[in-house]
Amino acid sequence: MDAIEQQSMPFPDAKKRTRRMRRGIFLLPSIMTGANLLCGYYASLAALSGGREDFDHAAKAIGIAILFDSLDGRIARMTGTNTEFGVQFDSLADVVSFGIAPAILAYAWGYRSMTAGNADTFLGHFAWLCCLAFLICSAWRLARFNVKGMEPGGSKNFVGMPTPAAAGVVAAVVHACHWLGPIDDQRWSYGWFVLLPVLGALMTSTVRYYSFKDIPWARKQPSITIILVVMLVGIIWRYSEYALVIIAGTYALAGIILHILRVFRHRTVARTA
Repeated sequence: MDAIEQQSMPFPDAKKRTRRMRRGIFLLPSIMTGANLLCGYYASLAALSGGREDFDHAAKAIGIAILFDSLDGRIARMTGTNTEFGVQFDSLADVVSFGIAPAILAYAWGYRSMTAGNADTFLGHFAWLCCLAFLICSAWRLARFNVKGMEPGGSKNFVGMPTPAAAGVVAAVVHACHWLGPIDDQRWSYGWFVLLPVLGALMTSTVRYYSFKDIPWARKQPSITIILVVMLVGIIWRYSEYALVIIAGTYALAGIILHILRVFRHRTVARTA
């Protein structure tokens, strides 16, 4: 066999390596989703343990789950490995990490004083109903996203508050005030009666929230952008109790404020037309 024929023949080892690499690429997004699910499972167990540090660990686990949730979809899009199985697997993991885990955490940390010893009272029943409503709204939000996707006309905005953002608000509050928990003063518990239904309503609403998906992360960025990102990471690392609450609260309020401004603008345009 001459050299020309040898060069034209395929190399079996190279094909095998390519197939193995392809399987690995498909596996990588699923690993990120599995890590997201693991964090949600751990957060639920830690919240049920009932210690102050356990509550803080549960809140941190939900925050790490948010990071893994943002990575799995981005990696799948960058590597061209989007699959219907991956979409469904990601949604099921999100129900655990951003529905069940924050609902259990909110109940165990915020409502213990209302349920311990007087679980048959009205407030005791209303406490777990609020957490159940948060869970149902989270699952409803994920189901709607799977069916309808993002805002019609582009991927710039989510329709309704994303479930990771809602869970992030709960986790940020617990992380900032975990030393209070489990809360013994019912006056602090009343705040959850407002916060959880509001978060549930935002998830099932049509309020638009920025998705950050149109930011060209893979492209060359100005130096100032890198500096600002590094500074933000440093601030979160050093002052996480305050920074995460501010970030989560600002994102939640931004959608509401912008929605109100859009309503007023549309009404003004309709009156002048």
